[in-house]
Amino acid sequence: MIKTIHNVAGMAAGKGAQAAPQVAAAREAWRRNEELLEALDTSPGGLDEERIAGRLDRDGVNEVSHEKPPHWSLQLLHAFKNPFIIVLLVLAGVQLATDPDDLAGPTIIAVMVFISAVLSFTQEFRSSRAAEKLKAMVRNTATATRRASDGHSERIEVPVAELVAGDIVHLGAGDMVPADLRLLHAKDLFISQAILTGESLPVEKAAPGARDTAAGAQANPLDLSSVCYMGTNVVSGSATAVVVATGARTYLGSLARSLAGERVQTSFDRGVKSVSWLLIRFMLVMVPVVLGIQWYKQGFWEALLFALSVAVGLTPEMLPLIVTANLGKGAIAMSRRKVVVKRLNAIQNFGAMDVLCTDKTGTLTLDRIVLERHLDLDGEESDEALEYGYLNSHFQTGLKNLMDKAVLAHRDLEPLAARYRVVDEIPFDFQRRRMSVVLGDGEGEHLLVCKGAVEEMLSICAFARQDGVEMPMTEGRRAAIRAITRRLNEDGLRVLVVAIKRQPPVDHAYGIADEAGLVAVGCLAFLDPPKDSAGVAIAALHHHGVAVKVVTGDNEAVTRKICREVGLDVEHSAQGRDIEPLDDAALDALVARTTVFAKMSPLQKARVVKSLQRQGHTVGFLGDGINDAPALREADVGISVDTATDIAKESADIILLEKNLMVLEEGVLEGRVTFGNIVKYIKMTASSNFGNVLSMLIASLFLPFVPLLPLQILVLNLLYDISQLSIPFDRMDEDYLRKPRKWDASDIGRFMLWIGPSSSVFDITTFALLWFVFGANAPEHQALFQSGWFIESLLTQTLVVHMIRTRKIPFLQSAAAAPVLGLTTAIIVIGGLIPFTAIGTKLGMVEMPAAFFGWLALTVLAYCALTQAVKVLYMRRYGRWL
Repeated sequence: MIKTIHNVAGMAAGKGAQAAPQVAAAREAWRRNEELLEALDTSPGGLDEERIAGRLDRDGVNEVSHEKPPHWSLQLLHAFKNPFIIVLLVLAGVQLATDPDDLAGPTIIAVMVFISAVLSFTQEFRSSRAAEKLKAMVRNTATATRRASDGHSERIEVPVAELVAGDIVHLGAGDMVPADLRLLHAKDLFISQAILTGESLPVEKAAPGARDTAAGAQANPLDLSSVCYMGTNVVSGSATAVVVATGARTYLGSLARSLAGERVQTSFDRGVKSVSWLLIRFMLVMVPVVLGIQWYKQGFWEALLFALSVAVGLTPEMLPLIVTANLGKGAIAMSRRKVVVKRLNAIQNFGAMDVLCTDKTGTLTLDRIVLERHLDLDGEESDEALEYGYLNSHFQTGLKNLMDKAVLAHRDLEPLAARYRVVDEIPFDFQRRRMSVVLGDGEGEHLLVCKGAVEEMLSICAFARQDGVEMPMTEGRRAAIRAITRRLNEDGLRVLVVAIKRQPPVDHAYGIADEAGLVAVGCLAFLDPPKDSAGVAIAALHHHGVAVKVVTGDNEAVTRKICREVGLDVEHSAQGRDIEPLDDAALDALVARTTVFAKMSPLQKARVVKSLQRQGHTVGFLGDGINDAPALREADVGISVDTATDIAKESADIILLEKNLMVLEEGVLEGRVTFGNIVKYIKMTASSNFGNVLSMLIASLFLPFVPLLPLQILVLNLLYDISQLSIPFDRMDEDYLRKPRKWDASDIGRFMLWIGPSSSVFDITTFALLWFVFGANAPEHQALFQSGWFIESLLTQTLVVHMIRTRKIPFLQSAAAAPVLGLTTAIIVIGGLIPFTAIGTKLGMVEMPAAFFGWLALTVLAYCALTQAVKVLYMRRYGRWL
């Protein structure tokens, strides 16, 4: 849903003025806090369980319209809506019109329709339900203040779907806005509304002040500074707000009702559709030719029945079923490997991915950061830097990162924090790369404690504390501090600088302008060691054709050291400031040769992804932070983790339940198996159907009777389709899995023209055998001819499953999975026995002489040999098979 809305942000923004009357939050933009809380029957202490339950019953869950599986009855009706069934129903109607007393044909057609529709419905129903269950494994929560049963208020994590109007929620950096909110209090709050407006720059939001009025009530709802809308995300700052509207009553919900279900088609979607229309266009050419020939020989109605049956033989009737079955099975198999697929068609891109861009922390490293050293500005151990760093981490209210948690592990400093109270806070953002807290010490003085990245901190420090003495921060001292931090970085340590400022209280809220004239007191150095499995996983990804690039906001020296330890080439690295001035052409050249990108901003990460895409790569991006969201949206397949920020999870197509590259590598292979099995079916169907119809056309030109009766064609087609239902359970050869696989629709037509005629060659030899050896050369012997060709055609069609599924010699070098072997064998046996049964008699068949089966064995062996030879020639010429 997030991606869908993002694509129409311009439309959403254009509707702003017209949508204003329907936006509940806009009507409450300027109401005083007390009046608003009273109107919503809530309080700063939150709602109790009874009122929450009542509002959930009244308003429903807090979800916008999105692509949910339709009711099973609608899915069943939809299963009847495909070209195969439409052609079959037309054929049944024509048969009833021409011979109302003969119900055998319409009955067989009804059975075929039923089998096709029910199988499609069953598979789609199971796959959609499985997909919904997988999505349910990834849940977003919001922090809300609610009243417990004993009456006291507490902050708790609440599933977003369970929020109601009147809930008091708390926002911090990285949070998704969980509903339409009116701000009660806010501190340096910046919200990204790109989801609704398309604007990449965040906008500042604030609670309405005493002098604010409703003068702006007629403004575009998106311009209201006191309102935050569902689906947007917090870039920086913090806030407390009250839920004004949920679900369909939100601004996003009003858009979603008209947009749910719309999605830009992927290359995979377009490829599948192109194959269907390729065969349908071929059918529109071949069928009239067959109709004309048979009309000339036998009369219009008989010719029409035969031509319609040929049309059925060319229709890719099981394509939707096979595609859905493959994707559904792939998603379930990937979930067992701790990979949750939010969007089924992303599986194909997952398998096609040839470049993975990933963050460093938690992916290459253990994600267990420890505070290794706390130093003064001379590089000596110092408790002062730790104490001030502890105060900063303890009193901040925003998103506490892993380094904050490492500092807070020093619980022996809790008595120090107890001597202070928080006065104000200047939250972290990705431009400043630092955050500050302002504390009161009970002695009438304010203490500002700031902690952040080295360069960003040195730029705001006017003094340096050395040996207990505050001295001016000269360029020489800055250079000395940089040298210390560089050595720490080269040892794999991430460094933060801590600075302070004492001053008298001020009569205004603290802001970024107050982060000036600070005194640098020391450094905190953190260690996040590499994972033992990272090197193995990167080698495995390389082995399977996936290049790994590290794109991180962290320090370059630290990143290079970690990358070197896990086996990545670090000869070429770049920082965000290096790529900022480059045009697209220069950036493409830099990105092509560079493995490590450090100190990258969110938009710079997205530029790297777009550069790789321009160069023809299928790009995956693995990230879990708010700064990764733009790149996740741009990537062909966005990958996040279950512990990621809300915006990262919403932007991703695939969620890893474990932040581990080995899990990712297993998911890539499963994606390639899924894609490979779909391509198998498409190439089998295209080539087999083309060969059959070509044989029909040749036979129609020379035979004094139809080569197969319409019902025989339908039964043949049904049996062949059933034989392919096991393809989703097949395995892929190791050499196929070794490379990324992209959709290439141009290969389908070429493949069809090479392989299809191979079966026609042996259809023609079978015609000659039946005509000259077995005497089936007159209309009175047509049943013998038709029975013989039915068996041979079904046998070669079914064997083509084994011939096409691998580039190797089937059975000898590569055997199909047991379900494929079992089902194809069963179909061959059934097809061979039909002429000897009452069903065969009803279909107009006769028993075949024993000698025929000896000739049939020679035909099959020769067919396999020729197909293998054509396969070798095809691979030599085009360098690929599947």
